[in-house]
Parts: sequence; C-alpha cells; structure tokens
Amino acid sequence: MARLHSKRGAMSEINVVPYVDVMLVLLVIFMVTAPLVAPGVIDLPSVGKASAPRIAPIEVLIKEDQSLVVREKDLSGKLLSERSVTRAELEKVFKDPKTPVLVAGDKNVRYEAVLQVMDELRKSGVERIGLQVRPSQ
Repeated sequence: MARLHSKRGAMSEINVVPYVDVMLVLLVIFMVTAPLVAPGVIDLPSVGKASAPRIAPIEVLIKEDQSLVVREKDLSGKLLSERSVTRAELEKVFKDPKTPVLVAGDKNVRYEAVLQVMDELRKSGVERIGLQVRPSQ
C-alpha cells in the first residue's frame, strides 16, 4: 500500500523543462522578427499645404509677466489693433463665438497659464481655439 501511494506522488509532479524550452524558442522568434516589422508612418501636412483661413483669427498673447494682449489682424496679416486686457475683460472682447482665436504664450510662461486662458475663452463661448507657434527655421 505504501508503494502505491509513492507512485501517485511522483505522477502529480509537473516537468517544466519543456515549457521553458518552448518559451525560449518563442522569445528568440520574437526578437528576430521585431526589427523586421515596419512601424506605422504618419504623413503630417506641412504649413504650405494648409488652406488660408476665411476669417482672420484674433490672437491672445500671454507675456512673461502673465499680462494679456489681444491682437487683431486682417487676412493679409496687417495689424488692425492691439490692446492690453485683463482676464476679466477677456470675455467682453469676443462678441462672435465663430471667430477663431489663437493663443500664444511666451517661452517662459507656465503651461498652466496658457490652459487657464484657453479655459476662460471656452467658458466665454469661443468655439474655435488654437495654439499659435512659430515654425522652426
């Protein structure tokens, strides 16, 4: 009876060596095929391909001291007006919610300040808000 019990104990053990071998073979296969898989390439449009806006956007500039300047230009880029505003006055500047707004921040302005201005513009009903950047040369 003792012998029968010892045979059962030996049969309940699992031999993991074949599983480790299979895992190592799979690892080698994945390591060899991974560099051969081409990553997805995204073709972004350049600035030259973008269409000209139908409405000249209003620019909101955030200076280093976090003061705000609102700049209006015509479609050719000619400056029509430029005035300093406070955050409370910012809501009164935008009468038409369809007019696009570009927010530009100084390099040294905290990202949080830019987001706060964008949030205030959204609360005042402005529908189209973008970030203005200078193209690298």
